[in-house]
Amino acid sequence: MKKKMKRVLTVAMATCMAASMLAGCGSQGSAGQKEPAEASDDTSQTSFNVLSGMSALSGGYDENVVLKAMQEKAGVDIKWETMSDSLAEQVNIRIAGDQLPDAFQGVGFSNYDLSTYGDDGTFIDLTPYINEEYMPNLSKIIEEHPEIKSAITMSDGGIYGLPAAEQMGTAAIGADKDHSIFTIPQFSMINKAWLDDLGLEVPKTLDELHTALVAFKENDMSAKYYGNPAGSTIPMSTGFDQWCWGQNIFYAGFGFTNWINDVCDDLVLNSDGTVDFVSTRDSYRDAVTYFHNWYAEGLMDTEMFSQDATQLISKCSQGYVGVSTWWYIEELMGDYASDYVFLPVLTGPDGTYNVTVRTGGGTNSGQLSITKACKSPANLLKFYDQWYEPENVMQLQYGPIDVFFTGKDSDGLWLSITEEEAQAKYGKGAGELKSANEVAGPKLILSDYYKTTFKMEDRAIERLEDLENFWMPYVTDDTVYPVDCVYTTDELETIDMYKTDLQNTISEYEGKWIKDGGPTDDEWEAYKSVLTDSCGLEKMKEVYQAAYDRYKEAGK
Repeated sequence: MKKKMKRVLTVAMATCMAASMLAGCGSQGSAGQKEPAEASDDTSQTSFNVLSGMSALSGGYDENVVLKAMQEKAGVDIKWETMSDSLAEQVNIRIAGDQLPDAFQGVGFSNYDLSTYGDDGTFIDLTPYINEEYMPNLSKIIEEHPEIKSAITMSDGGIYGLPAAEQMGTAAIGADKDHSIFTIPQFSMINKAWLDDLGLEVPKTLDELHTALVAFKENDMSAKYYGNPAGSTIPMSTGFDQWCWGQNIFYAGFGFTNWINDVCDDLVLNSDGTVDFVSTRDSYRDAVTYFHNWYAEGLMDTEMFSQDATQLISKCSQGYVGVSTWWYIEELMGDYASDYVFLPVLTGPDGTYNVTVRTGGGTNSGQLSITKACKSPANLLKFYDQWYEPENVMQLQYGPIDVFFTGKDSDGLWLSITEEEAQAKYGKGAGELKSANEVAGPKLILSDYYKTTFKMEDRAIERLEDLENFWMPYVTDDTVYPVDCVYTTDELETIDMYKTDLQNTISEYEGKWIKDGGPTDDEWEAYKSVLTDSCGLEKMKEVYQAAYDRYKEAGK
């Protein structure tokens, strides 16, 4: 029986400021379109009441210099009611009692909440205000990034909250196309010092990697090269279907990479716009059958199905492991890092490969909603449109210039305060200083802000450079299912009913076949029947297809 969706408010913890983590949850029950809303011409109201979440370390927003400057510029006065504790309770009380502020900020409404309160008139439709007349900054961004409009448009065609997201992609380092830092989550690496000692080249195919792993094992390279105990060599160690340390990158030789996914594991979007699950393809069967042979030969770590990331790092940093996956060679391999190089995407038995890329953090609209109590939305939105200026959102996210940002580098990018500087000047770490000054709300940080406005963390720059320069050249098709598609209530019920069982069943069979041997014809057909008859495979495909089709339409 389907689980009933309760009509309740879902509120994110006020201390969780990462708006992108809230993307894509919930929507309304019908995909029917409402009549287009019209902008109000009332401009009499200039004083507004805003109820906002905040960090537990924040002292409130009354004296925030960035907010005060934006209010003055917009010609409005904001009466702030801020809270970190009991936020969900207070928001529920206000809405249930029709005691509404002019706007809710930093609450973290789900798409279901937004659609519900948009449908009953609690929240106004912001669509007629997102244009050059009322919100020139935001409308320019949406014109350049239509996917943002898709992400905040509910299934009735209304927009009941302003967009929030923190992008981090290759545009930050000057790339022509912005690929999320999460596009390829696993970077494979190999001990080149061992290869050189054995007279082997860096593998380019799975068969060549197999040859190298056999040589690592037979020559006990951990003992031979590093003087570790005899028999300590682990040719290849990863986790099983894990985020940045799984085995999935090696499936590329069979035409796919079934990364752990924020939408649904094993789900892919084909280049023709149709959705699919790679776990029912014959190539998937071929892959698990192929890698069982490696496992049976002792080339893959027998603990890959049970170990955690700490255990993997321990093995690698002691020089036991020849091949693994992680974001940074230095972080995984420790003192032995200089002996390792990236292992490229490897071609499979048929001489080809394909990397099915992964989605990044999404956009949500649960951080700022204007209620029916507001007489002059246009005046209030003049204030919020300023949040979409790069230097403003930079300060709202981290802290003011001359507090969190201490000066500019030679490229004109603002530099963050260092840990040492923060301790010396404020008696607190940089992270605590950020939390004390951060403002919850509709903060939209685009990747190119890191190129034009403020400097990104060095480790993130390194990962993006590796992604753009080494890994993306292996990607022939960067089509990806959007993380922030909007779902109707009926679709959410279907997802709620089937998603966990579907993912767990696929993972269970995948692990079984790697350990025990690939499926026979009868086992393969029985597996596909289980996915369809018991795990709702086809129903899930229908849901994700419908949501994607609406997403594309909304962005036009």
